[in-house]
Amino acid sequence: MKVEIWSDVACPWCFIGKRRFESALENFEHKDEVEVQWRSYQLDPTLPQHYDGTETEYLSEIKGMPQQQVRQMFEHVTAQAAGEGLSYDFDKIVVANSFMAHRFMHLAKEHGRMDAAKEALLSGHFEHGEDIGDIDYLVRTGVVLGLDEPEVREALAGDKYSAEVRADIAEARALGVNGVPFFVLDRKYGISGAQPAEVFGRALQQAWGERSPLTVLPGNANDGATCGPEGCN
Repeated sequence: MKVEIWSDVACPWCFIGKRRFESALENFEHKDEVEVQWRSYQLDPTLPQHYDGTETEYLSEIKGMPQQQVRQMFEHVTAQAAGEGLSYDFDKIVVANSFMAHRFMHLAKEHGRMDAAKEALLSGHFEHGEDIGDIDYLVRTGVVLGLDEPEVREALAGDKYSAEVRADIAEARALGVNGVPFFVLDRKYGISGAQPAEVFGRALQQAWGERSPLTVLPGNANDGATCGPEGCN
């Protein structure tokens, strides 16, 4: 079974949703047969490479909300994150465009390290105040993940993997995704938001239970010649 997860590195609920989904998957009896694929999404593609201000100021500006209301929202999200073992620090967050971080994740995917890259960037952004729009930070992260430093630096200095990021975002639009995290199970079921682990668990069970083995239609045996590991007949 394949689970695709559209999310943004700059989305606080995406990290919480990742933890809740992982909790459900860990308790799923068929977890070893589930392929998880991260897909790119940007909450604010118009954000400049870096925003000269705090996360509170940024959200207050784009949402037209008083800063006190934004801080109250942060307190709620921080409490929810703590419930999943995460230590959010909104005062440390560096506001930056996430496009380069998504490109980095596609590079990590080429080396089978996409999930580890997602974890590192979300933690770096929300817990440690790292700059997800900074090439040097992404290069350091890549080295920790076992990627080749010159390869990472060369890829991010150019335009590599931009098409893949844009394709993910376009596909999300085609599927009707207008918020993240968004989970798609076998292209049959969609789950919006950082739902409780129990919701993800029930969805995994339902999607797995409705998977049907391929039905082979009857035909003329004389015309149905095939080749297999043991030869042809």
